[in-house]
Amino acid sequence: MNDMSDVRAGPGAITADRIPVESYISPHYVQLEKERLWPRVWQIACREEEIPQPGDFYTYDIADESISVVRKQDGSVAAYHNVCPHRGRRLTSGCGRMGKFHCKYHGWQWTLDGRPTEIVDRHDWGDCLTDEAVTLQPVKVGLWGGWVFINMDPGSESLEEYLGEARTLLDPFEIEKMRYVWRKRIIMPCNWKTAQEAFMEGYHVQTTHRQLLAYHDDVTYSQAFGKHAMFGYAPTALFGLPSPRISDQSGDIRKGLYEFNREIWDTLKATATQEMLAAGRRLMELPESATPFEVFVAFAQFHREEAAKSGRPFPDITAEQQMAAGTDWNIFPNLVFLHQPTNVLFYRSRPYGDDPDKCIFEVNVLERFAPGEEPQVEVEDGGDGSNGKWRDLDWGLILEQDFQNMEEVQKGMKSRAFTVARPNPVQEVEISNFHRVYHHFVGGNA
Repeated sequence: MNDMSDVRAGPGAITADRIPVESYISPHYVQLEKERLWPRVWQIACREEEIPQPGDFYTYDIADESISVVRKQDGSVAAYHNVCPHRGRRLTSGCGRMGKFHCKYHGWQWTLDGRPTEIVDRHDWGDCLTDEAVTLQPVKVGLWGGWVFINMDPGSESLEEYLGEARTLLDPFEIEKMRYVWRKRIIMPCNWKTAQEAFMEGYHVQTTHRQLLAYHDDVTYSQAFGKHAMFGYAPTALFGLPSPRISDQSGDIRKGLYEFNREIWDTLKATATQEMLAAGRRLMELPESATPFEVFVAFAQFHREEAAKSGRPFPDITAEQQMAAGTDWNIFPNLVFLHQPTNVLFYRSRPYGDDPDKCIFEVNVLERFAPGEEPQVEVEDGGDGSNGKWRDLDWGLILEQDFQNMEEVQKGMKSRAFTVARPNPVQEVEISNFHRVYHHFVGGNA
């Protein structure tokens, strides 16, 4: 699955180190995605916590399609094409609670199972209008990690088959037991792929987030697992000591590991928690002569203990499982996340209309909570972030650094001197693999 050397896709050819720029900037690719990608892949619509009670619904829009996801009376989750079979009006928007589907145009109604219950003046049709003809068209639903996935292709593989080995590696983190901490959304002035790829590799850290080199070795590896891929840090990477790029790796690793987590908390408010900061402070209980291995083992134990003090359950996960799952995943096509045993930072990017130079970009943070202490979280909407207006929301230093790249990359791709992207064959496999699968779909081969 990792060999891209001979894959031909769509209008151009793609290899592991040559991705045609047209897929980022051409309106033609927007249309190909509408026809060949979005209707045929599993993609997240929402989190289960957004539809906790019977009748709760969430409207997921992707390209020209709209899907109504609803919690049925029996507690199961269903999804339907969000369209009235009478004249085509959309039935739901946003999220909320309902006892039935109701068309606000002519008053037709359906149960949460999609069956018609009210067709005004149905006798006008005589015997030619059957319930089957006007039942809401279902969309396949799958649940994993607390996310609700949908797939518009009735003949698609199951979500379990689609996730493959990624599911096996990530299940120990129990992401389904996490809940929202904060959520932000904005229209970014770049293609949806440009946006998400800013978070699909760690190769940029040494330049974009250079302040972090004071605390760790940034060199990563990247690996594909079927349609999905990840990157991680090598077992020899020493968090808590300076990167060899800027210094010899000397210093107090106890203090450095704490300061790394504090830096991340202060400038991102994600991938670190208050319990991780407390665990970092306790590292000073160790002797100065403690080895890096001893420090990391102690930090993991302290983290678990601090989580217990806060009533936040810690998953039954081993150090080997954490290492095998890496740091960051792309679940094809548009879910990207960085995961820890007690928290997840995840991104979702979607096209914005027919404009290849804009996308809907969402940043979300999840954490474990003591039962009953989960916060109620609203989405902060930054509106149109073009021309630097994304700065109107407080994103923190790290995301601001990333956003500057996203905007400038999209502009740079319009240059006649730029025809292909060239991902790093070691550290950016997550991006190469994404495009291998992406071009397989838009090329009509799926």
